[in-house]
Amino acid sequence: MARGSVLSTSTLLTCAAIAVATGALGGLAGWVTPAVLATIPIVYGFVLGAHVLPGIISQELIRLPWVALISHVLAALVSSAIAPQWALRFLGTAVLFGGIQELVAAATRYRVWQPWRYFISGVVIGIVVAVVVFFAAHLSMLPPAAQVAYLVLSVLGPVAWTAVGLGIGAGLRRAGVGRARP
Repeated sequence: MARGSVLSTSTLLTCAAIAVATGALGGLAGWVTPAVLATIPIVYGFVLGAHVLPGIISQELIRLPWVALISHVLAALVSSAIAPQWALRFLGTAVLFGGIQELVAAATRYRVWQPWRYFISGVVIGIVVAVVVFFAAHLSMLPPAAQVAYLVLSVLGPVAWTAVGLGIGAGLRRAGVGRARP
């Protein structure tokens, strides 16, 4: 096995720390989901967009293959402890969102870390969220203006949360958390 292909213990612990913080947020999002769907379903895609954070923060901070997927899966486990009724959805979302973030990073051979690269994954995730939730939540029953608002918010949600994640990752990096490892 190549020397650089194994993630160090410190990298895994960093992913775990990111996962605990973002998983707690994801668990809280799970608890507000029924209220959001019952009262203002057009913002659900924006709420769901918070689940991009584990991968964005870990990739911005660590900049190695697999850290997005690892952070997402660990965050899903934390979220599941807080809101167990959504455990399977948290895990499915983790694999989907983390997988998309890893694929976008792999497309650039894990060498491009400019913000545009992260926003591509945010837009892709937003489109997936918009389409899936539109049909799963029967949002076609809403008036056309609400449907358009839902679609816009569903795409913008993951993009906005991506910006938040980049800010957190950059702040952690400036604080010395993401220092280069030998």
